[in-house]
Amino acid sequence: MGVGILGGAFDPPHDGHVALARAAIDHFGLDSLLVRVVASPGHKEVDAAVADRLALAEVAFARVPEAEVALDVFARTVDSLEALALEEPVFLIGADELAGFLDWKEPERVLELARLGVATRPGYSQEVLDRALERLSHPERVEIFPLEPYDIASSDIRERVAAGRPLDGLCPPEVAEEIARRGLYRD
Repeated sequence: MGVGILGGAFDPPHDGHVALARAAIDHFGLDSLLVRVVASPGHKEVDAAVADRLALAEVAFARVPEAEVALDVFARTVDSLEALALEEPVFLIGADELAGFLDWKEPERVLELARLGVATRPGYSQEVLDRALERLSHPERVEIFPLEPYDIASSDIRERVAAGRPLDGLCPPEVAEEIARRGLYRD
């Protein structure tokens, strides 16, 4: 049984996150995908409370039957993977995250606990990815897979909401509705 893990702040989740989930499920033949909303990310600030981000993620991934959304109380990936203790999961990241992977807490241990599924992303050439892979002691534990380009960032969505602009084509409509209902990301 193939299990994938997609973790993040999801502040808020957008169409790129959902597309990454679907592409990974297809590419790796995953039976289930654990979408882990990190309560307090160790590497970035979040604008919305964890309960709001969890609710947004549940709405965003509702149309992905393999996805199961849950709270991740660990700030670092290695700690979360240790606690999950899954057999050969695929931990999903974007190409931008692979470029900085060696700066993570215990990156080599992460590679022992999970394979990395790296989605291509606009702005990250194969050369940049190859350089990142060369620095790893176990590059065979990393598989790069194609993802249709989505030039969307959660920060763009937050800025649009604050400016009162529509979110059409950036996130699932249900996410936009939930953001409005909860009054999130307004100045």
